[in-house]
Amino acid sequence: MEKTQFLATLASRLQRDVNTTKKPARKWQHRPQEQHYTPMNNAELLVAFKEQCTRIHTDVVETTRENLSEAVAQVVNKYGGPLSVWDDPRFAEYGLTSLFTTILPAQNTAVYTWSNQKTREENFAEANAARIGLVFSEYALAESGTVVLYSADGAGKAVGLLPHAFVAIIPQSSLLPRMTQASQAIQQRVDRGELLPHAIDYVSGPSNSADIEMKLVVGVHGPVEATYIVLTDC
Repeated sequence: MEKTQFLATLASRLQRDVNTTKKPARKWQHRPQEQHYTPMNNAELLVAFKEQCTRIHTDVVETTRENLSEAVAQVVNKYGGPLSVWDDPRFAEYGLTSLFTTILPAQNTAVYTWSNQKTREENFAEANAARIGLVFSEYALAESGTVVLYSADGAGKAVGLLPHAFVAIIPQSSLLPRMTQASQAIQQRVDRGELLPHAIDYVSGPSNSADIEMKLVVGVHGPVEATYIVLTDC
């Protein structure tokens, strides 16, 4: 009732009818949000992405699909284990099964998988105990050095929030200019009637804050370090 009255008051002040079902058309005369960075090709977007990552304290590792397992192993060696990962079929598709089930355990590095077969408490405890959270990104945004993550069953967002280091695997073909294009891609899914994930997360490197005297402090309320692994042949 309060919501109805509130909307009715707004509509009255704007001298129009209450509309809660029809999406208003946005017919802007100028659309700079759709043009910024768009003249760049994929290689140029990668250059811009890497440059922005230097500003947000995020390392970028370039590799190929064939050498992905070795690149992940090197990142694990850099940060240390254990490792927390999603229950994501892309890990097997991209050849990481042996690394997770054989190579790392043989080095006494545990690999925890976020799973619906575990209790909520077990999943969070493992993610919190992990040194690295490793995920696949859906899109990467050149302008801001941001990765777009889909949280769903088997893909808890805590994997990217609780461990010391956040690591995202990014196919280079998924690079987009900026948030505008990512939002458009997501809207297209909605228009097609597709079911969206539980949450869509935008992550731009390690956590940071400049609230105190405008001095940047990295690693305030989440990952302290971050690395993006870009697959240049995907």
